[in-house]
Amino acid sequence: MKLILTTQVDKLGIAGDIVDVRPGYGRNFLLPQGHAIMWTKGAEKQIDGIKRARDAREIRGIDHAGEIRTQLEGLSVRVKARAGESGTLFGAVTTSMLAQAVKSAGGPAIDKRSISVAKPIKTLGTHQISIKLHDAVTAHIPVEVVAA
Repeated sequence: MKLILTTQVDKLGIAGDIVDVRPGYGRNFLLPQGHAIMWTKGAEKQIDGIKRARDAREIRGIDHAGEIRTQLEGLSVRVKARAGESGTLFGAVTTSMLAQAVKSAGGPAIDKRSISVAKPIKTLGTHQISIKLHDAVTAHIPVEVVAA
């Protein structure tokens, strides 16, 4: 079964790739989850749009990733979250909130899937997060969580 990936799928490919998978995997997982669309000649034209969007977001190499790392490590990122009097949050700080905070602090648009947190952020204060920019380059930045 020929499919066009719309998102990155581990061990299969990235958005815009044309892949040939077993019918059950495509029909029962990739298509319902929105990770792929059926391959047709018309859909192949959509690949160009997907690839252009991916190239705009993609880091172009180790040198470019190093530049972005120095830019990110120079930022002061602050996230506002609702918290109780004891300093614990009502919920946790999500990777989407962190990606938005990095962007609003003056950094580049970061994909939320590239952000990793050692343990869930559920308290006020300063926490360390990691952003994987390239296979060999990871940025470690402090994030200050303040009460909203």
